[in-house]
Amino acid sequence: MAVKDALVEAHAKGSKLLAVLVDPDGFDPTSANCRLFSELISAASVDLVLVGGSLLTDDRFHEAVHAIRQHVSVPVVLFPGSPSQLSNEADAVLFLSLISGRNPDLLIGQHVHAAAALQRMNLEVLPTGYMLVDCGKPTTASYISHTFPLPWDKPGIAAMTALAGQYLGLQLMYLDGGSGAARPVSEEMITAVRNTVSCPLIVGGGIRTPEQARAAWDAGADLVVVGTIWERDPGALIDFKSADRISE
Repeated sequence: MAVKDALVEAHAKGSKLLAVLVDPDGFDPTSANCRLFSELISAASVDLVLVGGSLLTDDRFHEAVHAIRQHVSVPVVLFPGSPSQLSNEADAVLFLSLISGRNPDLLIGQHVHAAAALQRMNLEVLPTGYMLVDCGKPTTASYISHTFPLPWDKPGIAAMTALAGQYLGLQLMYLDGGSGAARPVSEEMITAVRNTVSCPLIVGGGIRTPEQARAAWDAGADLVVVGTIWERDPGALIDFKSADRISE
């Protein structure tokens, strides 16, 4: 099943999905580590693996995508921070438009540079409205993007931003506190966006416990993304399997 179809189906049924975001800079692509990663992905019932980041300091992106694709059975989806973070070995790519900011390069500029490469690749392209949220501390994403994140306590701004993105034809919405966020996106903001747009909603940043994931799902997220927890304590990922993923 295509990734978008899986997200749309989950949204329609009220089932909830879990993704792990892998930063290639912090990923060891050796066979032993990839086997461990694959085992954890299976044990935690992870549905998607996202690969990418705002700033890569090592040239390990393609190596990481290749290694992960060889070892996991779930879809591998690119989360590109630049047009260079594209690989035909993945299943899909989040074609991110940073609609929370006003940097034209991240609204459409880099997309033009990436379009020709994507046309040659066998990737499912997922037009995604990407919204950075101020979750308590500056993040690499906000610094690199030269944009101000959405205020954490202003759910109405996020809702109207998402609605504008949906009117522009974006097919997914992504609320993100950024890597290393001090706290998750507020439940009030998630609910406000969920009640305003009809497309699947992804939420990430600052989610480190199954309880926080459950809160995001209950508030309206269709897909929850965890990243820091995998980097700091890989075994803790298994705890997320216990989180109930069916809406009440």
